[in-house]
Amino acid sequence: MNTRSLAYFLLLIACVLAGCVSYHAPEAHREAQPKIYPDYAGVTFPINIAPPNFVIRDTAEAYQTEIGCAENVTILIRSKDPTVHIPGKKWKSLLKEAQGKQIFFRISLLKEEKWIRYADIINTVSEHPIDPFLVYRLLYPGYELWNEMGIYQRDLTSYKETPLLENRDFGKQCVNCHSFTLNSPATMMLHIRGKQGGTLIRRNGQTEKVNLKPEGYKNGATYPVWHPQGRYIAFSMNEIQQFFHASGKKPIEVSDLDADLVLYDTQTRRMFTDSLVYTRDYMETFPAWSPDGTTLYFCRAAAYAPAMPLDSIRYDLYRIRFDEKEERLYDLECVYQASAFGRSVSFPRVSPDGRYLMFTQFDYGNFSIWHPESDLYLMDLQNGAIRVLDEVNSNDVDSYHTWASSGDWFVFSSKRMDGLWARPYLAAFDRRTGRAGKPFLLPQKDPEFYDTFTYTYNVPELIKAPVEKNKDFLEAIGHAALRTTR
Repeated sequence: MNTRSLAYFLLLIACVLAGCVSYHAPEAHREAQPKIYPDYAGVTFPINIAPPNFVIRDTAEAYQTEIGCAENVTILIRSKDPTVHIPGKKWKSLLKEAQGKQIFFRISLLKEEKWIRYADIINTVSEHPIDPFLVYRLLYPGYELWNEMGIYQRDLTSYKETPLLENRDFGKQCVNCHSFTLNSPATMMLHIRGKQGGTLIRRNGQTEKVNLKPEGYKNGATYPVWHPQGRYIAFSMNEIQQFFHASGKKPIEVSDLDADLVLYDTQTRRMFTDSLVYTRDYMETFPAWSPDGTTLYFCRAAAYAPAMPLDSIRYDLYRIRFDEKEERLYDLECVYQASAFGRSVSFPRVSPDGRYLMFTQFDYGNFSIWHPESDLYLMDLQNGAIRVLDEVNSNDVDSYHTWASSGDWFVFSSKRMDGLWARPYLAAFDRRTGRAGKPFLLPQKDPEFYDTFTYTYNVPELIKAPVEKNKDFLEAIGHAALRTTR
C-alpha cells in the first residue's frame, strides 16, 4: 500500500469511527479540473479568510469533495447537492496547518453509478493575514433607488455583515465617502448629504458633525483622504454632474465641472489650500497621501469649459509636497501624463511601504467605475516604471482599489461578472516583485449570493478592527448646530 492509499484508508477508518460521511474511492479519473463557482482555483488565500464555499458546475448523481494539504485530507464532504459548504472550524484548522503551503480541492462525481475523480484544484495559503474587516457602501448600481443605501462592515473571518449607517435611519439622505487613517477605525470620517448634511469625523473617541463648505469656497468637500498622522484630511472640492444616457454602453457618466484641493485641520477646524492646487485653469481631484505624509498625490485635468465634450476631459497624475510644520504646499510635479497617450487616471493609492502607487486608467473623465475599459495599473515609485496589472484585470470595470495595512493584500471592485454590479475582489500582493495574485471574489455563506444580490459595492476599505459604537453617528447627525470651519 503506497502513502496516498494509506492516507485514504486511514481517513475511511476515521470517518467510520466518527460516524461521518463515508469515502468513495474513484473508479475513473479525468485530467481536467472541475468547474466551480465562484472561481476559487489557483488563488492565494489569507490565513484568516472565511470558508470559500462554492458550487460544482457539473451535473451528477452525487458529489464528493476532499480538502486538505499535502497527503492529508482534513475535510470530506459528500452530497447529492453540488453546493459545497466548508465547515468553519475545520477550514480554520486547515489554514493554520497549511500557511505558506498549497492546499487542494479534490472533487469526485458520481455519474452512471461510477465515481470519477477530476484533477485537483490547487490553491495557496499565505502566511500573511489580511485586515479582518471590510467597509463598503451598498447602493443600487444606477441610482434607481438612491434612498436605499448604507455603509456596512463585513467580518472577513466569518460572513457577518453589520450596518455602520443606513440612510433609512435618518430621513433617507445620502451617506457616502467613508475614509480611515492607516486602516484604523479609531480615526474615520464620512459624508451626509441632505437636510441634515455635514461631515461626520470620529477622532480621539469623539464623533462630531462639521460643515466642510465654508464661506469663500466654491464647492463643498467631496473625496477625502486622511493624513497618516491623523490630524489633517485632504479633500477635493468638486462640482459634480451626472449625465444619464438612454442608450449605449455607458448609461451614466459622472463628471467634474469644477474641482480643487484643500486641507482640513481637525484640531483647529481650519481649512487651507494653495494657489498651486486651487485654480481656475485646472481641476484637481482624488487626493492620496504618501505613507510618511510628506507628499500628496492627486489627479489633474484642464478646467472644464462650457460645451466641452465630456470625452475630451483627461486627468494626469500629479504630486505636491506638504510641510506639516508650516502647513504649506509646494513643489508641484506631474508624475504621469496619461493624457499624452489619450488616457485618463483616477484613484491613486500608495502602498503602505511607499514603494508602489496603484491607480485606475481608462479612456477619459474621472469616474472610472462607469467605464468598462477601466484597468488597474501599478507605478514603481523608485524608478517610475508603470505596468498594467494583467494578472488582476478583466474585460470590464476594475476600480475602487485600496491596500491592506501590511501591503500584502488589496481589495477592489469589479464588474467582471455581468457588467452591471460591482463586487469586491481580494488579491495577494508580493511587495518584493510587485506582482499580484489571482483575485478572488469575497466569500459568502451562500456561494450563489451574488447572483441575486442587487446592490453594488462602492469604495471597499480594509480595516484592522471593527468600527464600534456606531450609534454616535446618528447622535452626531441629529445635532442641529454644525461646527463651522474657518
